[in-house]
Amino acid sequence: MKKENDKLTFYRPDIATRQEIPVAGSDVKAGFPSPADDFLDLPLDLNRELVRNPASTFFVRVAGDSMTGDGIGNGDLLIVDKSIDPHDGCIAICCLDGEFTVKRLKLESDGVWLLPSNPAYKPIHAGRNNDFRIWGVVRHVIKSFK
Repeated sequence: MKKENDKLTFYRPDIATRQEIPVAGSDVKAGFPSPADDFLDLPLDLNRELVRNPASTFFVRVAGDSMTGDGIGNGDLLIVDKSIDPHDGCIAICCLDGEFTVKRLKLESDGVWLLPSNPAYKPIHAGRNNDFRIWGVVRHVIKSFK
């Protein structure tokens, strides 16, 4: 098993700046191709689309591979909302004994299990003797394909 070594870099959203991007007028089919539309729909503002609560939202860049089973990989950008109450099964940004990590939560009466989705990593238990905080719930993952 690998030792946990994920690192996170935090960013605040700049909601003062609007960045509207044209969007195609129809959905893209994942099955059989369909004729393309020759027009663009209304512009899409990614801040409006992805950031529900600007004052409590931040971005985090992932370094590591412990969450690849959930589609979260090295270099991905996560959009995290601190105003959402963490719940059993959610993916969250946590601080455990001074180290940040992203994991799926398993809430129990004696503490919290931080569950990686890559079988090369072991679950981590955060109990009464740990300094543990949940910083926010992951709402979106932004990926780049190389």
